[in-house]
Amino acid sequence: MSQVLGLWERLRRVPGGGWVFSQGFAWKAPYFRSVRPRFVQVSPNFAALTVPKRRAVLNHIGTVHAIAVCNGLEAAMGALAEATVPAGKRWLPKGMEVAYLAKSTSDLTCTAETDPAAWTAGPDVPVRVRATRDDGTVVVAGTIHLWVTDRK
Repeated sequence: MSQVLGLWERLRRVPGGGWVFSQGFAWKAPYFRSVRPRFVQVSPNFAALTVPKRRAVLNHIGTVHAIAVCNGLEAAMGALAEATVPAGKRWLPKGMEVAYLAKSTSDLTCTAETDPAAWTAGPDVPVRVRATRDDGTVVVAGTIHLWVTDRK
């Protein structure tokens, strides 16, 4: 079990543990702090977090800025990758393709998902990502491509 997955499994069981995990994750990768991610699930091949709609991430029309949404999607992908990458392998993001489908008018749930077989078929591992409003509307959907190679 990876360190990230082990930490999630330990912390999610205690009151406030999800918040502590989320803070630690954002501390390790400081650019995630801007969206204040709150993880709700971390497991092999799936991760989910929420991004609150707040003034710091709004654009000129009062919706969550597209790049803030992508930041949330990348955080979800990073947690998934850390929880899933096989022992002896490492991963790097190599590209992101997203479509903006609707206005981000509420808090968002960002999810990342992979197929288990993709991790052994690599080195290119596609991660499906999606951001959803509180009413269930998908606002952003796409793929983040990972490059998975042997650890040196």
